[in-house]
Amino acid sequence: MPGSSRRGTRLVAALASALLLFGTAAACGSEDDGSEAGADSSAPANSAFPVTLAHKYGSSTIKSEPKRIVTVGLTDQDSVLALGKVPVGTTQWLGDYKGAIGPWAADKLGSAKAPTVLKDTGTGPQTEKIAALRPDLILAVYGGLTKDQYTTLSKFAPVVAQPKEYNDFGVPWQKQTEIIGRALGQENKAKDLVKGVQDDIATTAGDNPEFAESTGVMATPYEGVFVFGSQDPRSRILTDLGFKLPKDLDKVIGDEFGANISKERTDLLDTDAIVWIVGDTAKDAATLHKNALYADLNVVKQGREVFVKESSDYGNAVSFVSVLSLPYMLERLVPQLSAAVDGDTATKVTEPTS
Repeated sequence: MPGSSRRGTRLVAALASALLLFGTAAACGSEDDGSEAGADSSAPANSAFPVTLAHKYGSSTIKSEPKRIVTVGLTDQDSVLALGKVPVGTTQWLGDYKGAIGPWAADKLGSAKAPTVLKDTGTGPQTEKIAALRPDLILAVYGGLTKDQYTTLSKFAPVVAQPKEYNDFGVPWQKQTEIIGRALGQENKAKDLVKGVQDDIATTAGDNPEFAESTGVMATPYEGVFVFGSQDPRSRILTDLGFKLPKDLDKVIGDEFGANISKERTDLLDTDAIVWIVGDTAKDAATLHKNALYADLNVVKQGREVFVKESSDYGNAVSFVSVLSLPYMLERLVPQLSAAVDGDTATKVTEPTS
């Protein structure tokens, strides 16, 4: 995973900050009891426990239904909320949201108290504040805990760390939701939630058959061009919709969520649609277009660039890639992608107004 030197744009800075937060090379306690978001008739039965979950550092056993959940994983709160529970603590990543709950998930909070937000200190999870929250479950699924951090947090409660079969911060949203569903004793509900979103994505892809005939890539203008690889959740948005990523993308990036590419590999950007996650559209577009190699690509000359403002709720949703943020994000991204690959160079790719 990339190191702390990969900090330039807000997005990559947030990712690098997250990596520092968990201590990889590459994200005051409340006394209220954990509450459920509304009356969930599908509350898990005791028969769902104990449950043992495997992860990067072995396995953790949850003996009974958790009531006080702390999410150390940067987007894990969305799965918890989707399953009808409200964490007592969440970890801030993107956006200055109350309880670290984005607008796509706010209605799931109901009348419950917003979670205590744990801040990024750059030295790892805030263990004292986590302990003060008296958790009975700590989730770090979309994360990058070190073994030492896992061991420390395990003194307070069972910890479900990132799955070992994926890069840190690389777990697919489907797997994330299902892991958290099992941890909460709601495996079937989690599978239903995943299926619902997957069905929506499949329907969207079917309604836009041109996506399956197109190539695409996601990037951000950090220190030139930073491109996201196939194991990054953002890139999976494109492939789930049917797009194909550049053939040599992972060969260039290596075993990381993304990397800066050299001018000699500008060809990787010449796709049917390129999604730029930017701080300022006009300024960043102008800077990109000053690069003669990039400006000469067909994707630029034919107006097939898709710009997403990283500081907007939409931009945050693009990077969150959760069971709750995906529908919100697709409503905005799909029209842009459709305009980019409709075969008519006169079609302007516009940014959403909200």
